[in-house]
Amino acid sequence: MRIERFYHRGTPELLQKLCETPQMQRLRQVGMNCGCEYTAFRRFRKLRNYSRFDHSLGTARIVWHFTADPVQSTAALFHDIATPTFAHSVDFLRGDHLKQEATEAATKRVIRDADEIAVILKAYGIPVEAVLDYHRYPIADNDAPRLSADRLEYTFGNLENYRLRPITALKLYYHALCVAQNESGEEELAFSDAASAIDFGFDALRCSRIYVADEDRYAMQMLAELLDRALRRKILSEEDLMGTEAALIEKLQKDPEAAAEWSSFRAMKRMICEEELAPAELRRVVPAKKRCIDPFVRDKGRLSQICEPFADALREFREQDQSHWLCAK
Repeated sequence: MRIERFYHRGTPELLQKLCETPQMQRLRQVGMNCGCEYTAFRRFRKLRNYSRFDHSLGTARIVWHFTADPVQSTAALFHDIATPTFAHSVDFLRGDHLKQEATEAATKRVIRDADEIAVILKAYGIPVEAVLDYHRYPIADNDAPRLSADRLEYTFGNLENYRLRPITALKLYYHALCVAQNESGEEELAFSDAASAIDFGFDALRCSRIYVADEDRYAMQMLAELLDRALRRKILSEEDLMGTEAALIEKLQKDPEAAAEWSSFRAMKRMICEEELAPAELRRVVPAKKRCIDPFVRDKGRLSQICEPFADALREFREQDQSHWLCAK
């Protein structure tokens, strides 16, 4: 069973029609692993194809399941519609990798300019303005480290994709979720029991550590630099970043210099810690955004407040040092 199958039984007609638009179909060829999956690092080998389309539809189905609201679900479906090729590696390119907001900048424009989307929304009586920003809807998105449909979906997706948890375990987590009022009086996806929240919280931290692992940060930085050189040499255009990864890679491979750089990027397979083996020109200090989830337990509170071991682990993750240089070959 694919993960998204247990988010909600069937895909609502509205979401199905919106998924067929060119703007959403493009996301089938934009990956969730930000280009890292093209390298030879052991961590990224044998990952299944997990696309922004999969993630977006999964997020929308979660929102539909817990709200039955077509407006909130549509906003959730569109939340990554303007994601460029290689996703957050472009945040490194833009110098926005600590906030990761640059890739969201074009979302409203893409939705407003899509005639196909406008026709479908009009048929269902949904104002375009109501679906431009999923941040308006706390079940779809909220401030980290709270749990939202967006964070839940990519956590589930990565727990399965990195083979950290079987789908049977993810289903148990999902069935333990509910909508509850958090400590701020706002609606949030929450766990109905502390035991499930504890297990999920530690599992989510395992994913968080992968997102800032040395090979992950280094790969995104080096891919960003590769893209920057290709843009400066006009091998690529800004429009290419808003296409598909397959089309962009094809362009890179048509230029001998860019093709050689792409091959070198793909060949990276291990981090180098020994100073004498790490060429100075390949060393980078790469700070990155520390994504994490501190789930809420209904009638009990935030997990970090009721489970000291989790609070300690979360604190240790947040204090992780990223000031050392990285190098890979």
